[in-house]
Amino acid sequence: MTSDMGLLGELSPEQLDRLGDLDRTRADVFTRLDELYALDRLDVSEHSWPAPMLADTVTAALGPDLGDAQWRALGVWAQLRMSVSRDHDHRPDPAPLALRVAEQDLAWTGDEIELLWRAAAEPLRHRYSYQSSLVIPWAATQKLSRGEQRRHLPRMRRIQEIMTGARWHSRSSLKHDLDVFLAGHAENDPAMVTTCLTGGGDGFAVLMAAEYGSRLGDPRMTPLMRHWMTATSARPSPAWLKQAAALLTPEAAVLVREVLDRVPAHREVTTRHRNGDHEWTTTTYLHERTATPLRGMVWTCELIDEPWIVPLLGEVALAAGIGIGGSGPNSRCEMLVNAALLVLAGRGGLEVVAPLARMQTKVRKKSILARVARTLDEVAAQAGLGREQLLDRTVPAFGLGPDGVREEKAGDHVIRLALDEAGTPLLTFLTPAGRSTRSAPKAVRESRGGLLAEFRNTLKEIRKTLPAERFRVERALAEDRLWRWSEVEEFFLDHPVTGVHGRRLIWQILQGPAGTPVRTAGGWQLTDPAGRRIQPRADTPMLLWHPIRETVEEVRGRRDHLLETGLRQPFKQAFREVYLLTPAEERSGTLSDRFAGHRLRYGQAKALLSERGWTGLSLGHWDGAGGSGQGEAVKDVPGWQARWDMHLPWDSWETDRHGDSASFCLSGPIRFHRTDEESPQEEFHGPAPLTEVPPLVLSEAMRDADLAVGVSSVGLDPQGQGDYWHSYNFGDLTETAEIRRDALTRLLPRLRIADRAELTDRFLRVRGDLRTYRIHLGSGNILMEPNDAYLCIVPGGTSDQVFLPFEEEGGMLSVIVSKALLLAGDAAITDPSIARQIRA
Repeated sequence: MTSDMGLLGELSPEQLDRLGDLDRTRADVFTRLDELYALDRLDVSEHSWPAPMLADTVTAALGPDLGDAQWRALGVWAQLRMSVSRDHDHRPDPAPLALRVAEQDLAWTGDEIELLWRAAAEPLRHRYSYQSSLVIPWAATQKLSRGEQRRHLPRMRRIQEIMTGARWHSRSSLKHDLDVFLAGHAENDPAMVTTCLTGGGDGFAVLMAAEYGSRLGDPRMTPLMRHWMTATSARPSPAWLKQAAALLTPEAAVLVREVLDRVPAHREVTTRHRNGDHEWTTTTYLHERTATPLRGMVWTCELIDEPWIVPLLGEVALAAGIGIGGSGPNSRCEMLVNAALLVLAGRGGLEVVAPLARMQTKVRKKSILARVARTLDEVAAQAGLGREQLLDRTVPAFGLGPDGVREEKAGDHVIRLALDEAGTPLLTFLTPAGRSTRSAPKAVRESRGGLLAEFRNTLKEIRKTLPAERFRVERALAEDRLWRWSEVEEFFLDHPVTGVHGRRLIWQILQGPAGTPVRTAGGWQLTDPAGRRIQPRADTPMLLWHPIRETVEEVRGRRDHLLETGLRQPFKQAFREVYLLTPAEERSGTLSDRFAGHRLRYGQAKALLSERGWTGLSLGHWDGAGGSGQGEAVKDVPGWQARWDMHLPWDSWETDRHGDSASFCLSGPIRFHRTDEESPQEEFHGPAPLTEVPPLVLSEAMRDADLAVGVSSVGLDPQGQGDYWHSYNFGDLTETAEIRRDALTRLLPRLRIADRAELTDRFLRVRGDLRTYRIHLGSGNILMEPNDAYLCIVPGGTSDQVFLPFEEEGGMLSVIVSKALLLAGDAAITDPSIARQIRA
């Protein structure tokens, strides 16, 4: 049947069967409505303006004095019309008519309401459908008694399932109301109550219902759960907290801890969608419906005085504060991280400093970092300290002694947690016979399970704190921070955790001598490469030694000393790259093109820059949502701000297959702006001349850029080609590669292949039994003599352990050394892909 036969001609046999025989009133109304609908459809097809409203046409034609039966007939017609209409068929919208019917107080029958709910499902399945198909059955059901409502629950739950699975419906207010209604009818199914209240629209909501539903939905718990659902404002009011306190029980506090403890391990899920020829992806971490009760739980932590509150909220804030995928300038769930920060700030005290300091190393969203900084400043002011002084004093020791060891008796055994000098935390067990083992003995597990769990949790916390402290100490080096010698001893040499880093660094008296720390009977001293001892006074100003302030001979001596003593630094200090202003940059004035024109893997570059403290970079194929084809990465240091321009390649829309995310970006120039008190950024109208940028500020920014290019450039692609690929892989060395060359100059005589290897200007040349190889010191790629054939080797593990004087970002030095060790014995290589290339 065609639509020319009216609504009945468009209904399916099943719908006609449900509708049944029409009485005279319903038949007359249907006939008149079909006539009016056809007239309005003609007007629409002729593009009349303004477009006619079907509701106005109907009420004008039928008059204002419609009876109850006529109104109900209007509602059934509108409901069925919506079930057969499509948003793209350019016909009058029946939704306004449905809204007018829903406003009436009508005597709906149970069969009519059943028909309305059945017809409501079809429009919701379409991508662009309105939720107006729910307004009439929803209004009708609200007027029924609780017993009468039960008849319609199966249909309403089906509607709930459809809306939960559709992103455009799952967050609507009507979906929320439907969920709350169904929760009220699931009193015998606590898990269903939880599913309804949280919405079930993401993985964490499903987890809450599956693992905690029976407890969250328990009648004794439901009032507090419903109260958490009202946590929709930026901060809790006194009345909200008072009500939460009245509902809070010891069992509820335990449940709060258990649920929030699952947040740090939760991860976002990416879903691919398709509508015709159009494909797109959505990434979901927490729907607002899920985040709202979680925020309520976090606010409730303000009422709980337990030692687990601060570390747990710190973990929640960190997990929700970092970007999608664990990096980037955005936040997974800002409403949740702000709630956690609010409670932490309210608690104050030194115990909140450690989790906030960890956030500074991981989170990159500016608004969150600003809140963290304000909270730290408030705590510091309360303690009469500066922010960095506060961080120095609040690094947890985790119960470790000055030697970095904690031991506890467990019956006849000893549980031992220790940090070695290289900074590796180890949990071991000493048997009664004095033997050390890494596996927990059965006697310890059975008799001291609680103590064992405590040690294991402490081990996890140490592993999280060590990289955060490494980052903080390196940041102090890059910013030329000053301490008194007594502070250096207390917070960087004697501390069992930070001391792992501080004891392996070179410390310098301000404008004076420098040396590495040595413990003596009288305390800490510094020793220089010549073996001379330096004993600073307690109030002597100290800073971390940086090669940019030293002569070439001094730097060379420091590097040789590291190799002679076997001291492995936590980051490049003696071997740190120095980037001096070039003549081209002096001539350019305010722009440095030193690292411009590189094609980078966007996600990798952004993640690496984020780890180094750069923020604000947001590129993608969208507009108002926060990204674009051009952007910049920004890094703030005291008094200055570095800005690195980035943009998308002209063909990226095609290469990214019309998706939102960008795969590659092109690097542009770097500029520097003043942000000091004398010339605040908002009053400074342009970049500063490069000649006025402090050498340390310029050098450290260029170092970050060199690292980003060195790790994320497409020139590293083994399958690459073209001029850029060849230039990057086998061309002139960057400053980072020059440092690598300098390190190899000192390392080669110590290697077992010293008689088979030599350094040239750009390559490590290795003589094997079958061929001779040249390993590029920048990219690590290999050319084989005599015809410069390219040899592809994917870096992997090696059994050779070679001492390196620093922990290098990207690990290229160790890759080059491992390749050299492999190729020196090329006749013994068994990997078929490598052997085939060598013997070709």
